[in-house]
Amino acid sequence: MKKLLAISLGALLIGACNSDPKGYVLSGTITGEPENGTQIFLKTTDSLNQLVDIDTATVENGLFSFSGSQAEPKMYYLFVDKTRGNAPLIVENGNIEIEFQKDSIGYAELKGTEQNEMFMDFLEESRKLSERARSMQDDMRMAAQQQDTATVTALREEFMEFQEDAKNFNLEFAKNHTNAYVSVLIIGNLLATKSAPLDEIKSMFEALTPEMKQTEPAQKIAEQLENLKSTEVGAVAPDFSAPTPSGDVLALSDVTSNAKLTLVDFWAAWCRPCRAENPNIVSVYQKYHEKGFDVLGVSLDTQAEQWTGAIEADGLEWNHISNLQRFQDPIARLYNINAIPAAFLLDENGVIVARDLRGPALEEKVAEILGKS
Repeated sequence: MKKLLAISLGALLIGACNSDPKGYVLSGTITGEPENGTQIFLKTTDSLNQLVDIDTATVENGLFSFSGSQAEPKMYYLFVDKTRGNAPLIVENGNIEIEFQKDSIGYAELKGTEQNEMFMDFLEESRKLSERARSMQDDMRMAAQQQDTATVTALREEFMEFQEDAKNFNLEFAKNHTNAYVSVLIIGNLLATKSAPLDEIKSMFEALTPEMKQTEPAQKIAEQLENLKSTEVGAVAPDFSAPTPSGDVLALSDVTSNAKLTLVDFWAAWCRPCRAENPNIVSVYQKYHEKGFDVLGVSLDTQAEQWTGAIEADGLEWNHISNLQRFQDPIARLYNINAIPAAFLLDENGVIVARDLRGPALEEKVAEILGKS
Protein backbone atom coordinates (compact mmCIF):
# COMPACT_ATOMS: atom_id res chain seq x y z
CA MET A 1 0.00 0.00 0.00
CA LYS A 2 1.24 3.44 -0.78
CA LYS A 3 1.74 5.87 2.06
CA LEU A 4 -0.97 8.44 2.54
CA LEU A 5 0.16 12.04 2.47
CA ALA A 6 -0.58 15.04 4.77
CA ILE A 7 -0.05 18.81 5.38
CA SER A 8 0.17 21.53 8.09
CA LEU A 9 -1.53 21.70 11.51
CA GLY A 10 -2.49 24.61 13.80
CA ALA A 11 -1.47 25.01 17.45
CA LEU A 12 -4.29 26.73 19.35
CA LEU A 13 -5.00 25.13 22.76
CA ILE A 14 -8.59 24.18 23.59
CA GLY A 15 -10.60 22.53 26.32
CA ALA A 16 -11.19 18.78 26.21
CA CYS A 17 -14.95 18.85 26.79
CA ASN A 18 -17.01 20.62 24.16
CA SER A 19 -20.26 19.45 22.57
CA ASP A 20 -19.57 21.67 19.57
CA PRO A 21 -15.78 21.39 19.32
CA LYS A 22 -13.82 24.31 17.94
CA GLY A 23 -10.61 22.32 18.11
CA TYR A 24 -9.31 18.83 18.78
CA VAL A 25 -7.87 16.85 21.65
CA LEU A 26 -5.84 13.78 20.72
CA SER A 27 -5.60 11.47 23.73
CA GLY A 28 -3.12 8.62 23.50
CA THR A 29 -2.57 5.42 25.47
CA ILE A 30 0.65 3.47 24.97
CA THR A 31 1.12 0.01 26.51
CA GLY A 32 4.23 -2.15 26.79
CA GLU A 33 5.71 -0.36 29.82
CA PRO A 34 6.99 2.80 28.11
CA GLU A 35 9.28 4.94 30.24
CA ASN A 36 7.89 8.16 31.63
CA GLY A 37 9.25 11.06 29.61
CA THR A 38 9.30 9.12 26.33
CA GLN A 39 8.70 11.59 23.52
CA ILE A 40 5.84 11.25 21.05
CA PHE A 41 6.10 13.22 17.81
CA LEU A 42 3.20 14.43 15.68
CA LYS A 43 4.41 14.88 12.10
CA THR A 44 3.16 15.71 8.66
CA THR A 45 4.69 16.09 5.21
CA ASP A 46 5.67 19.23 3.34
CA SER A 47 5.18 20.07 -0.34
CA LEU A 48 8.03 17.69 -1.28
CA ASN A 49 6.53 14.86 0.81
CA GLN A 50 9.27 15.17 3.42
CA LEU A 51 8.29 14.58 7.04
CA VAL A 52 8.27 17.68 9.25
CA ASP A 53 7.66 17.98 13.00
CA ILE A 54 4.40 19.57 14.11
CA ASP A 55 4.25 18.98 17.86
CA THR A 56 5.80 16.90 20.65
CA ALA A 57 4.30 15.32 23.76
CA THR A 58 5.76 13.21 26.57
CA VAL A 59 4.44 9.98 28.04
CA GLU A 60 3.39 9.96 31.70
CA ASN A 61 2.06 6.70 33.15
CA GLY A 62 1.33 5.42 29.65
CA LEU A 63 -0.64 8.49 28.60
CA PHE A 64 0.04 11.46 26.32
CA SER A 65 -2.01 14.12 24.55
CA PHE A 66 -1.97 16.79 21.86
CA SER A 67 -4.43 19.63 21.29
CA GLY A 68 -5.00 22.28 18.69
CA SER A 69 -7.42 23.54 16.06
CA GLN A 70 -7.97 22.10 12.59
CA ALA A 71 -9.83 23.84 9.77
CA GLU A 72 -10.48 20.60 7.87
CA PRO A 73 -9.58 16.90 8.24
CA LYS A 74 -5.94 16.12 7.42
CA MET A 75 -3.64 13.11 7.63
CA TYR A 76 -0.83 13.08 10.21
CA TYR A 77 1.53 10.53 11.75
CA LEU A 78 2.57 9.67 15.30
CA PHE A 79 6.13 8.53 16.00
CA VAL A 80 7.57 7.21 19.26
CA ASP A 81 11.14 8.25 20.03
CA LYS A 82 13.68 5.49 19.30
CA THR A 83 10.95 3.18 17.99
CA ARG A 84 10.44 2.00 14.42
CA GLY A 85 7.21 2.63 12.54
CA ASN A 86 4.43 5.17 12.88
CA ALA A 87 0.69 5.44 13.30
CA PRO A 88 -1.30 7.39 10.70
CA LEU A 89 -4.40 9.22 11.87
CA ILE A 90 -6.77 11.90 10.69
CA VAL A 91 -6.72 15.09 12.73
CA GLU A 92 -10.09 16.83 12.82
CA ASN A 93 -11.82 18.89 15.47
CA GLY A 94 -13.27 16.71 18.22
CA ASN A 95 -11.99 14.17 20.73
CA ILE A 96 -9.71 11.60 19.12
CA GLU A 97 -8.42 8.54 20.95
CA ILE A 98 -5.48 6.38 19.91
CA GLU A 99 -4.10 3.29 21.63
CA PHE A 100 -1.12 1.14 20.68
CA GLN A 101 1.55 -1.18 22.03
CA LYS A 102 5.01 0.40 22.23
CA ASP A 103 6.56 -2.08 19.79
CA SER A 104 3.54 -2.31 17.46
CA ILE A 105 2.69 1.29 16.69
CA GLY A 106 1.66 0.34 13.15
CA TYR A 107 -1.33 -1.50 14.64
CA ALA A 108 -2.74 1.43 16.57
CA GLU A 109 -6.48 1.57 17.27
CA LEU A 110 -8.33 4.80 16.50
CA LYS A 111 -11.74 6.04 17.61
CA GLY A 112 -13.63 9.14 18.65
CA THR A 113 -14.37 11.07 15.45
CA GLU A 114 -16.25 10.18 12.28
CA GLN A 115 -13.24 10.36 9.97
CA ASN A 116 -11.07 8.22 12.24
CA GLU A 117 -13.82 5.63 12.65
CA MET A 118 -13.99 5.26 8.86
CA PHE A 119 -10.21 5.33 8.60
CA MET A 120 -10.03 2.53 11.19
CA ASP A 121 -12.34 0.41 9.03
CA PHE A 122 -10.02 1.05 6.09
CA LEU A 123 -6.89 0.23 8.12
CA GLU A 124 -8.26 -3.03 9.47
CA GLU A 125 -8.88 -4.41 5.99
CA SER A 126 -5.61 -2.98 4.69
CA ARG A 127 -3.72 -4.77 7.46
CA LYS A 128 -5.37 -8.05 6.50
CA LEU A 129 -4.28 -7.52 2.91
CA SER A 130 -0.73 -6.70 4.04
CA GLU A 131 -0.57 -9.89 6.12
CA ARG A 132 -1.79 -11.88 3.12
CA ALA A 133 0.87 -10.30 0.93
CA ARG A 134 3.64 -11.06 3.43
CA SER A 135 2.49 -14.67 3.73
CA MET A 136 2.56 -15.18 -0.05
CA GLN A 137 5.98 -13.53 -0.33
CA ASP A 138 7.34 -15.82 2.40
CA ASP A 139 5.90 -18.86 0.61
CA MET A 140 7.47 -17.73 -2.69
CA ARG A 141 10.83 -17.20 -1.02
CA MET A 142 10.74 -20.68 0.50
CA ALA A 143 9.66 -22.30 -2.76
CA ALA A 144 12.44 -20.48 -4.62
CA GLN A 145 15.03 -21.72 -2.11
CA GLN A 146 13.76 -25.26 -2.65
CA GLN A 147 13.84 -24.72 -6.42
CA ASP A 148 10.16 -25.65 -6.61
CA THR A 149 9.42 -23.85 -9.87
CA ALA A 150 5.84 -25.13 -10.13
CA THR A 151 4.94 -23.70 -6.74
CA VAL A 152 6.73 -20.42 -7.50
CA THR A 153 4.74 -20.04 -10.73
CA ALA A 154 1.45 -20.81 -8.98
CA LEU A 155 2.21 -18.35 -6.18
CA ARG A 156 3.12 -15.61 -8.66
CA GLU A 157 -0.25 -16.05 -10.35
CA GLU A 158 -1.93 -15.97 -6.95
CA PHE A 159 -0.04 -12.79 -6.09
CA MET A 160 -1.24 -11.12 -9.29
CA GLU A 161 -4.81 -11.95 -8.27
CA PHE A 162 -4.09 -10.56 -4.82
CA GLN A 163 -2.89 -7.26 -6.32
CA GLU A 164 -6.16 -7.00 -8.20
CA ASP A 165 -8.06 -7.71 -4.97
CA ALA A 166 -6.13 -4.95 -3.18
CA LYS A 167 -6.86 -2.49 -5.98
CA ASN A 168 -10.56 -3.42 -5.95
CA PHE A 169 -10.71 -2.96 -2.18
CA ASN A 170 -9.46 0.62 -2.53
CA LEU A 171 -11.90 1.31 -5.36
CA GLU A 172 -14.88 -0.11 -3.49
CA PHE A 173 -14.00 1.66 -0.26
CA ALA A 174 -13.86 5.04 -2.00
CA LYS A 175 -17.11 4.37 -3.85
CA ASN A 176 -18.92 3.29 -0.68
CA HIS A 177 -17.51 6.02 1.60
CA THR A 178 -18.09 9.25 -0.28
CA ASN A 179 -17.89 11.22 2.97
CA ALA A 180 -14.48 9.83 4.00
CA TYR A 181 -11.27 11.83 3.85
CA VAL A 182 -9.32 8.65 3.13
CA SER A 183 -11.49 8.21 0.00
CA VAL A 184 -10.18 11.54 -1.28
CA LEU A 185 -6.61 10.28 -0.78
CA ILE A 186 -7.41 7.01 -2.54
CA ILE A 187 -8.81 8.87 -5.55
CA GLY A 188 -5.77 11.15 -5.64
CA ASN A 189 -3.46 8.13 -5.62
CA LEU A 190 -5.44 6.41 -8.37
CA LEU A 191 -5.15 9.55 -10.50
CA ALA A 192 -1.43 9.97 -9.83
CA THR A 193 -0.58 6.34 -10.59
CA LYS A 194 -3.13 5.94 -13.41
CA SER A 195 -4.34 2.79 -11.66
CA ALA A 196 -7.92 3.12 -12.88
CA PRO A 197 -9.64 4.43 -16.02
CA LEU A 198 -9.92 8.20 -16.02
CA ASP A 199 -13.69 8.12 -16.46
CA GLU A 200 -14.01 5.92 -13.36
CA ILE A 201 -11.78 8.25 -11.35
CA LYS A 202 -13.85 11.25 -12.46
CA SER A 203 -17.05 9.47 -11.46
CA MET A 204 -15.64 8.62 -8.01
CA PHE A 205 -14.55 12.21 -7.49
CA GLU A 206 -17.91 13.65 -8.52
CA ALA A 207 -19.63 11.32 -6.03
CA LEU A 208 -17.73 12.78 -3.06
CA THR A 209 -19.74 14.85 -0.60
CA PRO A 210 -19.48 18.65 -0.86
CA GLU A 211 -17.50 18.71 2.40
CA MET A 212 -14.89 16.32 1.05
CA LYS A 213 -14.64 18.21 -2.25
CA GLN A 214 -13.65 21.31 -0.26
CA THR A 215 -10.60 19.64 1.32
CA GLU A 216 -7.18 20.62 0.04
CA PRO A 217 -6.32 17.26 -1.59
CA ALA A 218 -9.72 17.26 -3.32
CA GLN A 219 -9.07 20.76 -4.65
CA LYS A 220 -5.80 19.50 -6.12
CA ILE A 221 -7.61 16.58 -7.74
CA ALA A 222 -10.15 18.97 -9.26
CA GLU A 223 -7.30 21.07 -10.64
CA GLN A 224 -5.61 18.00 -12.10
CA LEU A 225 -8.81 16.76 -13.72
CA GLU A 226 -9.39 20.17 -15.26
CA ASN A 227 -5.82 20.34 -16.51
CA LEU A 228 -6.11 16.87 -18.05
CA LYS A 229 -8.65 18.22 -20.51
CA SER A 230 -6.06 20.64 -21.89
CA THR A 231 -3.26 18.08 -22.17
CA GLU A 232 -5.09 15.26 -23.94
CA VAL A 233 -4.12 14.27 -27.49
CA GLY A 234 -5.96 16.64 -29.82
CA ALA A 235 -5.89 19.61 -27.44
CA VAL A 236 -3.81 22.73 -27.94
CA ALA A 237 -0.96 22.53 -25.46
CA PRO A 238 -1.13 25.23 -22.75
CA ASP A 239 1.58 27.84 -23.16
CA PHE A 240 4.10 28.48 -20.39
CA SER A 241 7.44 30.17 -19.79
CA ALA A 242 10.36 29.75 -17.40
CA PRO A 243 14.03 30.71 -17.03
CA THR A 244 16.71 29.23 -19.25
CA PRO A 245 20.13 28.25 -17.84
CA SER A 246 21.37 31.74 -18.75
CA GLY A 247 18.52 33.42 -16.84
CA ASP A 248 16.48 34.54 -19.84
CA VAL A 249 12.77 33.70 -19.98
CA LEU A 250 11.67 31.37 -22.78
CA ALA A 251 8.08 30.46 -23.66
CA LEU A 252 6.81 27.28 -25.29
CA SER A 253 5.26 29.42 -28.03
CA ASP A 254 8.73 30.86 -28.81
CA VAL A 255 9.87 27.34 -29.70
CA THR A 256 6.78 26.03 -31.49
CA SER A 257 6.55 29.13 -33.71
CA ASN A 258 9.76 28.09 -35.45
CA ALA A 259 9.18 24.33 -35.66
CA LYS A 260 6.97 21.90 -37.52
CA LEU A 261 7.11 19.43 -34.65
CA THR A 262 8.12 20.06 -31.02
CA LEU A 263 8.81 17.59 -28.23
CA VAL A 264 8.15 19.01 -24.74
CA ASP A 265 10.33 16.77 -22.59
CA PHE A 266 9.87 16.71 -18.79
CA TRP A 267 13.03 15.30 -17.21
CA ALA A 268 15.64 15.84 -14.47
CA ALA A 269 19.30 15.15 -13.85
CA TRP A 270 18.40 12.84 -10.94
CA CYS A 271 15.95 10.78 -13.04
CA ARG A 272 17.73 7.65 -14.29
CA PRO A 273 15.05 6.65 -16.84
CA CYS A 274 15.21 10.20 -18.22
CA ARG A 275 18.97 10.05 -18.59
CA ALA A 276 18.67 6.64 -20.22
CA GLU A 277 16.20 8.03 -22.76
CA ASN A 278 18.28 11.13 -23.56
CA PRO A 279 20.53 9.42 -26.15
CA ASN A 280 17.43 8.40 -28.11
CA ILE A 281 16.09 11.97 -28.11
CA VAL A 282 19.54 13.26 -29.14
CA SER A 283 19.56 10.81 -32.05
CA VAL A 284 16.10 11.87 -33.25
CA TYR A 285 16.96 15.56 -32.79
CA GLN A 286 20.15 15.27 -34.84
CA LYS A 287 18.38 13.35 -37.58
CA TYR A 288 15.25 15.51 -37.92
CA HIS A 289 16.13 18.97 -36.60
CA GLU A 290 16.87 20.33 -40.05
CA LYS A 291 13.49 19.02 -41.19
CA GLY A 292 11.61 21.02 -38.54
CA PHE A 293 11.86 18.91 -35.36
CA ASP A 294 12.71 20.73 -32.12
CA VAL A 295 12.81 19.91 -28.41
CA LEU A 296 12.09 21.96 -25.32
CA GLY A 297 13.48 20.40 -22.15
CA VAL A 298 11.54 21.19 -18.95
CA SER A 299 13.70 20.17 -16.00
CA LEU A 300 12.26 19.26 -12.61
CA ASP A 301 15.61 19.62 -10.90
CA THR A 302 16.13 21.72 -7.79
CA GLN A 303 19.86 22.41 -8.19
CA ALA A 304 20.97 24.54 -11.15
CA GLU A 305 24.44 22.98 -11.19
CA GLN A 306 23.04 19.46 -11.50
CA TRP A 307 20.63 20.58 -14.22
CA THR A 308 23.21 22.32 -16.40
CA GLY A 309 25.77 19.59 -15.72
CA ALA A 310 23.40 16.95 -17.06
CA ILE A 311 22.63 19.06 -20.15
CA GLU A 312 26.33 19.21 -20.95
CA ALA A 313 27.08 15.61 -20.04
CA ASP A 314 24.26 14.22 -22.19
CA GLY A 315 24.84 16.57 -25.13
CA LEU A 316 21.36 18.08 -25.10
CA GLU A 317 21.70 20.84 -27.68
CA TRP A 318 18.11 22.10 -27.64
CA ASN A 319 16.39 24.78 -25.54
CA HIS A 320 15.98 24.20 -21.79
CA ILE A 321 13.96 25.85 -19.04
CA SER A 322 13.36 25.18 -15.34
CA ASN A 323 11.87 26.76 -12.25
CA LEU A 324 14.00 24.38 -10.13
CA GLN A 325 10.96 23.32 -8.10
CA ARG A 326 10.76 19.59 -8.78
CA PHE A 327 7.09 18.43 -8.99
CA GLN A 328 5.87 21.68 -7.45
CA ASP A 329 6.88 23.42 -10.67
CA PRO A 330 3.80 25.27 -12.01
CA ILE A 331 4.48 23.84 -15.48
CA ALA A 332 4.51 20.29 -14.09
CA ARG A 333 1.24 20.98 -12.28
CA LEU A 334 -0.27 22.52 -15.43
CA TYR A 335 0.56 19.33 -17.34
CA ASN A 336 -0.30 16.95 -14.46
CA ILE A 337 3.22 15.56 -14.27
CA ASN A 338 3.48 13.16 -11.34
CA ALA A 339 6.33 11.04 -12.71
CA ILE A 340 9.11 11.46 -15.25
CA PRO A 341 10.13 11.01 -17.99
CA ALA A 342 7.01 12.47 -19.56
CA ALA A 343 6.73 14.04 -23.00
CA PHE A 344 4.25 15.73 -25.33
CA LEU A 345 4.69 15.90 -29.10
CA LEU A 346 3.17 19.05 -30.63
CA ASP A 347 2.50 19.88 -34.27
CA GLU A 348 3.17 23.28 -35.89
CA ASN A 349 -0.10 24.60 -34.46
CA GLY A 350 0.76 23.55 -30.93
CA VAL A 351 -1.75 20.68 -30.98
CA ILE A 352 -0.75 17.61 -28.97
CA VAL A 353 -0.42 14.72 -31.43
CA ALA A 354 1.16 12.12 -29.13
CA ARG A 355 2.30 11.58 -25.53
CA ASP A 356 5.11 9.72 -23.80
CA LEU A 357 6.74 8.26 -26.90
CA ARG A 358 10.06 6.60 -26.07
CA GLY A 359 12.65 4.56 -27.89
CA PRO A 360 11.84 3.67 -31.52
CA ALA A 361 8.25 4.90 -31.11
CA LEU A 362 9.43 8.52 -30.98
CA GLU A 363 11.39 8.37 -34.22
CA GLU A 364 8.60 6.45 -35.95
CA LYS A 365 6.08 9.16 -35.11
CA VAL A 366 8.42 12.02 -36.02
CA ALA A 367 9.25 10.37 -39.35
CA GLU A 368 5.56 9.75 -40.03
CA ILE A 369 4.56 13.38 -39.46
CA LEU A 370 7.52 15.14 -41.04
CA GLY A 371 7.33 12.80 -44.01
CA LYS A 372 3.92 14.27 -44.79
CA SER A 373 5.01 17.90 -44.49
